[in-house]
Amino acid sequence: MATSVSGLAAAIRGATDSETFDLAGQGVSTIEKQIYDGFKEPLPLSEMIRLTFITGAGKLGRQKYDEGAAQAMTRTLRELGYEEDRGASAVLECGGTFKLQHDTGKNLKTVVVFPRVTGGVGETEMEQLTLNAGSKQPLLAEDSPDYKLAHSTLDVFKRNIPNKCPSWSQTKGCVTALTSIKERLQGLESKLMSGTVLTDAEQAFYDSVSLSSIEDKLSFVRERMHALVEGGNVTAEERKNLLEQVNDKIKALDTEIEQAKKEGKMKRVENLQAKRVTLQERKTKVEGINPKPLHALKHEAEIHKLRKELLPIEEIEEKAKGRLMTLKENQVVAKKDDIMQQISDLEQQSRGWFESDEIFHARVQQSLSSWNNQKKNVKKATKPASTSKPTSMSLPTTAKWVTPASRGKPALKKPASKPSTSGGLFAAMMNDSDSD
Repeated sequence: MATSVSGLAAAIRGATDSETFDLAGQGVSTIEKQIYDGFKEPLPLSEMIRLTFITGAGKLGRQKYDEGAAQAMTRTLRELGYEEDRGASAVLECGGTFKLQHDTGKNLKTVVVFPRVTGGVGETEMEQLTLNAGSKQPLLAEDSPDYKLAHSTLDVFKRNIPNKCPSWSQTKGCVTALTSIKERLQGLESKLMSGTVLTDAEQAFYDSVSLSSIEDKLSFVRERMHALVEGGNVTAEERKNLLEQVNDKIKALDTEIEQAKKEGKMKRVENLQAKRVTLQERKTKVEGINPKPLHALKHEAEIHKLRKELLPIEEIEEKAKGRLMTLKENQVVAKKDDIMQQISDLEQQSRGWFESDEIFHARVQQSLSSWNNQKKNVKKATKPASTSKPTSMSLPTTAKWVTPASRGKPALKKPASKPSTSGGLFAAMMNDSDSD
């Protein structure tokens, strides 16, 4: 029996057997918080369980679920270090994985989670482990962008960052992440200097990540940000943000200049005015940029192919209004939810590192608008639904980022016929040649 999302985090933490949770009527922010609170720590269990979350339904129940429910779940799970594994099952080896499923019998979309479990550690012992700083838990989730940024070699980092962070705003997010890693390393150094013993996880992190390598990576991405602006490779929103930044700096400098004049510090006034000239030149440069459109989705071609498969299905639905559909029509329409799920998966796989929800959703909308512009011509070329068969599509395999630290009956024969013949991270960390 499905459990209400009210108190979902507590229900997850208290689960001892496989259960199903219904997310009907719940918003994205609620789902993200409950899932985070429910899975941020391993469950105190000795055996694996299967937790199923209903995130969508067929035509009759679709309106009950937020369109972003599944994405909110998977995004939060990934932030916690969970990985998608379509072959996962309820065994201890699959702890920390999830998979998306479509129950065709009940016409429900689900996210199935195989949680991390303590593997025999009781609740009291688990609490004690937490009090002991959770020393066996890594400081950075091993499949997270931050982990890959920290542990990659400089050469691999330089070769692949342009693919993983193609835009100025994503590159800025990379700077923020690297700065956080640098501050964490400096904090560990301070603890050592004061004689404080590091936890196992802290010591492992400190031993495997050097401060100098992080500083080199920071220099590279900062230079890349500058090059993107100099080349005019920024979007309208990024151009707006850049202008706001430079205007704020000019305003702050003007205040300092006035203060220095009052204090009679003319040498400082001269230096500040020189900085202001540089900022004004930068402002003029940014104002003259002709903004670039948002980057297309990485898997846009595959997404458009799937949208083309939806056309005959939508035609059947339109013609069937006010009457019952035939068995054959029902069989064709039943494929719609699977295709829609594949589109959603490909959209999510196209999301870049450090990309805000607003920009990602804008890129998804841009992709949809691009399809709508093509739709009229494509529709004319589409065969009637009764003779077309939507093709199934296997999703592309996501490349792994490997770091130095890681791992009917037969037809009657016609006398004259002849037998027919059949026709014709980053991946070594970031070694992914695909470009956003």
